[in-house]
Amino acid sequence: MTPASEGLVERVRRRLAADAEAPTAENVARALRAEPGVMGPGTVLAVLDQVRRDTAGAGVLEPLLTVPGVTDVLVNGATGVYLDRGDGLEPADVRFHDEAEVRRLAQRLASLAGRRLDDASPWVDARLPDGTRLHAVLAPVAHPGTVLSLRVPARQTFSLDDLVAAGATSPAGAAVLRRVVAARSAFVISGGTGTGKTTLLAALLAEVPAGERLVVVEDSAELRPRHPHVVTMEARPANVEGRGAVELRDLVRQALRMRPDRLVVGEVRGAEVVDLLAALNTGHEGGCGTIHANSAADVPARFEALALPAGLPRAAVHAQLAAGLDLVVHLDRSRDGRRVVDHVGVLRAGADRVVDCVPALFLTPEGLREGPGHADLLTVLDRGPRP
Repeated sequence: MTPASEGLVERVRRRLAADAEAPTAENVARALRAEPGVMGPGTVLAVLDQVRRDTAGAGVLEPLLTVPGVTDVLVNGATGVYLDRGDGLEPADVRFHDEAEVRRLAQRLASLAGRRLDDASPWVDARLPDGTRLHAVLAPVAHPGTVLSLRVPARQTFSLDDLVAAGATSPAGAAVLRRVVAARSAFVISGGTGTGKTTLLAALLAEVPAGERLVVVEDSAELRPRHPHVVTMEARPANVEGRGAVELRDLVRQALRMRPDRLVVGEVRGAEVVDLLAALNTGHEGGCGTIHANSAADVPARFEALALPAGLPRAAVHAQLAAGLDLVVHLDRSRDGRRVVDHVGVLRAGADRVVDCVPALFLTPEGLREGPGHADLLTVLDRGPRP
């Protein structure tokens, strides 16, 4: 639309809002009759389409959210929209008219999630009613304009066999991962943003025997394992009055009282790491979760960085890691953008009692390649459940 017609849309939008009317063809036509001049059916339909896009769903982004295989839709102000279908970012054939349109969309989506987004509170991290994860930062805090990140929930849960077919690992690699689950090993899946940690965790949880009870704690409900006995609890941010927050750490404590056979923390990202480590050291076998890390070798340092602010001394962090966590499964992106299971690492305490993650097995697409920690990995896998 031209700037003049955009001004027309804005005036119609205000009239509908003042009368608390939905943007139907009849209501838009009535609002347009208050404008000077004669307008034909084409103008009515164009204004109706624009107003509806601004008041329903994700607006111009809605078609992108339904693209098969899409995992993320990213907006960099009014000039750039990108999507990820598993092969890296690609530009989308979608444009906003101006920064004001992006800002309105961000604020409306935040409102749908029950959150506030304005100059006094310029960012939001929330889940929309359909399960889409919303993160937004308003301009001028963000540049080149308001930035939106939409993480699309998986429309299907992948099995290990599906991941093999997709090239994420080899059949031999999948067999090793099944042994990890069968041995009730305590593990975390590490990797960067968008490497498929949640997808792999859901696939591994589907391998847990049907007679076991899974209690899943998440900051935002994303895990949907194909398992007959799953209980999920989701954290909740404070409302606009700053009340009603439910912290992940509180939910981990509640989960321990719910007789879990396996305690699952969707993403370890804060003080809940203290309670998770305590659980792994008090008889809760097979506990697992995901954690952001550049490499498996960085995982002990990530645990330390999360636990120290929560009051757990460094020596205690490493002692509990050594005693309670068995393995790290690391994910990475290949050069062509595919998500792949890169390697499995074992935790090993040195003479100074500081824990290191040692590569034990590299899961290449061609097969398996042993690392320096391979003997320790076999010990874990052959050990089975602890007495």
